Amino acid sequence: MRYPIGVQTFEEMINRDYVYVDKTDLVYSLAQSHICFLSRPRRFGKSLLISTLEAYFTGKKELFEGLKIEELESDWTEYPVFRIDFASSDYTKPETLLNKLNKYVGIWEQQYGKNEMCVDISDRFQYVLEAAQKETGHKAVVLIDEYDKPMLDVLGTEMEQKNRETLKGFYGTFKAADANLRFVFLTGVTKFSQVSVFSGFNQPEDISMDRRYDAICGITEGELYSYFAEPIKEMADRMGYTADEMKKVLKKQYDGYHFSNNLKADIYNPFSIINAFNKMEIEDYWYESGTPTYLAKLLEGHKVNMQKLTGQAYERKYFVDYRADAEDPLAMLYQSGYLTVKEYDKEYNEYILDYPNNEVRKGFATLTANSYFGKLEDRPDSWVKNLDRMLKRRDLDGVRDAFTSFLSSIPYEANKDERAKDFETHFSYTFYIIFRLLSCYTTLIEKPNSKGRADVIIETDDDVFIFEFKLDGSAEEALKQIEEKQYAVPYQSDNRPVHKIGVNISSESRTVDQWLVAENRKSLF
Repeated sequence: MRYPIGVQTFEEMINRDYVYVDKTDLVYSLAQSHICFLSRPRRFGKSLLISTLEAYFTGKKELFEGLKIEELESDWTEYPVFRIDFASSDYTKPETLLNKLNKYVGIWEQQYGKNEMCVDISDRFQYVLEAAQKETGHKAVVLIDEYDKPMLDVLGTEMEQKNRETLKGFYGTFKAADANLRFVFLTGVTKFSQVSVFSGFNQPEDISMDRRYDAICGITEGELYSYFAEPIKEMADRMGYTADEMKKVLKKQYDGYHFSNNLKADIYNPFSIINAFNKMEIEDYWYESGTPTYLAKLLEGHKVNMQKLTGQAYERKYFVDYRADAEDPLAMLYQSGYLTVKEYDKEYNEYILDYPNNEVRKGFATLTANSYFGKLEDRPDSWVKNLDRMLKRRDLDGVRDAFTSFLSSIPYEANKDERAKDFETHFSYTFYIIFRLLSCYTTLIEKPNSKGRADVIIETDDDVFIFEFKLDGSAEEALKQIEEKQYAVPYQSDNRPVHKIGVNISSESRTVDQWLVAENRKSLF
């Protein structure tokens, strides 16, 4: 099986026999629309989708032999296609955007003719669209990949407004030339608000959260098991898993994206899946391919507290439309793929967002930890791996020492961070980050019982650990709360030993002050 690493051209994938997950039925359905917009995270297959649409609209029937669209399309009309790719340029340079647009329009003018009376870039483009219809007898198709990159590159700078206005004028062509357009499709990571670039033309149909197109980019579970049964088995054999165990590992690491209120449509990250099968290794391929510059700037500027963003109920408008001058990073984090829909309340039409999977959770928590804690001797993710190993060995003295050492190593400047108005806030967020990282390696239980919620419950294959933390209290008080709130009751019928750990943190020493452990076996219930 040949994996299309770095291949984003549909024609190359087909002609060179790379594995291709057939989305052509969705492509055909999409092509029946007029003007559409799709937001998806980076490296999710948007460029391949654009390339597939280009092959379809240029009538390359031979490329689609044996695919789903072959039974749907009988006409195969060749339309004049105008494709624009904004992905490859650096728009921090003042003239880059206008030069790129001039280059595209100049090439099309050579093909369809030029009107010397048209000077403005949008007027020139409109003339080309009209000329193309007259020459070919068919309306034009316009495909724009990464439409938002010229704005994201300069987010928060003086050039942001300039680039936005340039694009607004250029996209305004679609309104003036509507009669000459068969189909317009724009992709990007973010959907900027309607008062910006989209206000210059008829509003596109936003299919980003249209459940009909949940799977138009990415890989569904059914597709994973159908197309990749062989590599799943090969990877399982190499790593010492059964095929079913391997599927669970892949699901935990790469699954979990939802792009609508249809929570049954789990989408796997295609970039990570393809790379994992190519290398036969489970790694953080998508996250390690780089944090987008615009997101890094946003996180640095707003000092994001993920504890306040995840697990909250939101109406769709709060994370779908993004305003470039917004202080709330929720929409950007969702559209960039760092958060996704995890629950949906149909009664109130509200969504709960969280990390999609372990790859994103670990990567983003590490990024947040490095930013929040400052320079530490050990990387937080390495420290958490050691913590997980000690828990699985039941080395609770080691866990105590690890917590004490880690908390002591956090620079004083981090404790005085402006996000932490008091040490209680800092204490709470510190443990939130630690256990978010730990949840990538073991099971954390966050559901409350009828009498309250334990601070942390960790399940391994062989043990259950119930932690209760106090700030400037006592470890005895923490253990008492575990008993009074009956946090261990759900494990009465569980054969695993239950370890109750009461911990007191001192705001003066800023580390572990007391640590007490009580063991529970079935006979004690």
